[in-house]
Amino acid sequence: MPYEAAVAAMEARAEAIAAGEAAEAVFLVEHPPLYTAGTSAGHTDPAGLRFPLYRTGRGGQLTYHGPGQRICYVMLDLSRRAPDLRGFVAALEAWIVATLADFDVHGERREERVGIWVARPDKPRGQAGEPAEDKIAAIGIRVRRWVSFHGLALNVAPDLSHFADIAPCGVTATHFGVTSLHDLGRSVTMGEVDLVLRGEFEAIFGATD
Repeated sequence: MPYEAAVAAMEARAEAIAAGEAAEAVFLVEHPPLYTAGTSAGHTDPAGLRFPLYRTGRGGQLTYHGPGQRICYVMLDLSRRAPDLRGFVAALEAWIVATLADFDVHGERREERVGIWVARPDKPRGQAGEPAEDKIAAIGIRVRRWVSFHGLALNVAPDLSHFADIAPCGVTATHFGVTSLHDLGRSVTMGEVDLVLRGEFEAIFGATD
C-alpha cells in the first residue's frame, strides 16, 4: 500500500474514533521500499538514499519500510482504555515479544534503545565487549485526543540491505544491526505471522472482530 494513502486512511480513522464515529482498528499493511523520518530525526535529509523519504508525525528517528515487513498501524482509544503512554508502549512491546515467542524467537526490550531486540552471539561484539544485538521490530507512535496512530514494524522477510543507507532509529554502534524472522531461520509467511499477531493482540488488548 502506498505510504501516503496508508497515512491518510489511518489519520482519518483516528479522527473518527476520537469523534466517537468509528470503532478502534489495526491496519496490517506492507509498503513499497521507502524511508520515514520521525519527529526526532532532525530537519536535514540524508544524502544518497535509494528510496523516497517521507516526513511523518510519529515519534522516533529514521527507519526503513518495505516488502516483507509487516506494518501495524494501531488506532486505539486510550481515553477509554487507559490514558498512559508508557503503559501503551509497554503493551505494544509485549505484543511483539509474545508474537516472536510463538516462532521460538526471544525478543527483548531495551530501556536505552526503542524497539525489540534479539541477542546475536554469532556476531562480533562491540569494542568494549558488549554483546551483539539486532533489532527485529521498530516502534513509533503518535497520540492525538488520546487516540493512538502509527505503530510498529516487524521484520518478517525484508531485504535487510535496504537498511544500509541509514542508522535505523539513530543506532550507529557496529554491534547493533537489523534482523528478521527469515534471517533467524524462521521461514514463515506473512499470513502465518498475521494470525499470530491477531491472537497475541487479543491476549493483551482484548477481542477483535
